[in-house]
Amino acid sequence: MLVSKSFRYEIPTKIEFGQGYVRTLPKHIEQLKATNVLVVGDPGVLAAGIVAKIEEPLHQANINFITFTDVGTEATIESVDQAVELARSNSCDLVIGVGGGSALDTAKSVGLILGNGGNIRDYIGIDKVPGPGAPVIAIPTTAGTGSEITRFSVLSDKKAKAKLSVGSMFNCPTIALCDPELTISLPPHITAATGMDALTHALESYVNKATQPISEALSIQSIKLISKSLRLAVVQGENLDARHDMLMASMLAAMAFSSTRLGLAHALAIPLGAHFKIPHGVVNAILLPEVMQFNLIGNLDKFIEIAGIFGEHTDGLTKREAAELAVTAVRQLKRDVGINATLSDYGLKEEDLDMIVEEAMQSGNVPVNPVKPSLEDLKNICRAVMSKEEE
Repeated sequence: MLVSKSFRYEIPTKIEFGQGYVRTLPKHIEQLKATNVLVVGDPGVLAAGIVAKIEEPLHQANINFITFTDVGTEATIESVDQAVELARSNSCDLVIGVGGGSALDTAKSVGLILGNGGNIRDYIGIDKVPGPGAPVIAIPTTAGTGSEITRFSVLSDKKAKAKLSVGSMFNCPTIALCDPELTISLPPHITAATGMDALTHALESYVNKATQPISEALSIQSIKLISKSLRLAVVQGENLDARHDMLMASMLAAMAFSSTRLGLAHALAIPLGAHFKIPHGVVNAILLPEVMQFNLIGNLDKFIEIAGIFGEHTDGLTKREAAELAVTAVRQLKRDVGINATLSDYGLKEEDLDMIVEEAMQSGNVPVNPVKPSLEDLKNICRAVMSKEEE
């Protein structure tokens, strides 16, 4: 990166991070002077008893609230519409999102509508939101999306079979209340997928063309934490130190990419997820090593640094050989945490590739990728992960 390169970094969200911090929730609601609260969750956090952990301190503090948990595995425009209707009918002036990216993106979208009116469809795109929304407190229960601090919400449109994005600083939550205890019950396969999503965020931000000093520092620390603790979080779900590291890593990665965007893994992940229902973390994990391989020559020095973070020995190797070890390390991590699926396992066929790569090429993540891809390059990346890797 050129020393003279200019950059901008901004994060309006207040971060409260610590074990047991969920119990401080009433204090923050009081400081925001809210009178009626909408709690947005999903069936998973409801079944795991996490929604009850949010509701308990609200009951004890005599805070008026109503709960909406009809959020699916993906945030949808339809769910946002339903939640907004519930919020308006109960005069809600603050939104609490609790869960993974789907619940948090839904809560953020509801907050925007309560503050700005209209419909969430009015704000699809970048910087289309005219002003602040209602206050939003985001409480993550997974360590992957980083939605608790980002300006983006990704919403599925069921009718159009498309994923749409709202990007605005007004979409950032007011408070990110991050409590590692709430991630303890996350199953191993979701821990693995969300952790690989966080790694993809950190790594793609670090090597892309929009990187800058603040985002680089955040990305490096995130990669260090993930390389140290993702395996432990998967196989020892009760390990609070590992859970702390992964929740921190996810947030740091999101703070990095929120100002830099990402790369080809995410450009491809959006249409693949929309058309083939591949979980976001899983599709990123499938794509990441192959995207890294494609991008090596665009940033050899940084890939060498990544290899070193993962403990690979690069002494005596050429730059290209040393950079290749970053791919080896990430591929091994993916295997170790049990992600062995291919794109073909989810139904992707050769005849689908034209549609996927054409949609991917429209992503704002493509121009910042360290190597400019052609449509055929994107097809080849997909082809390389359509079948099982040879041992």
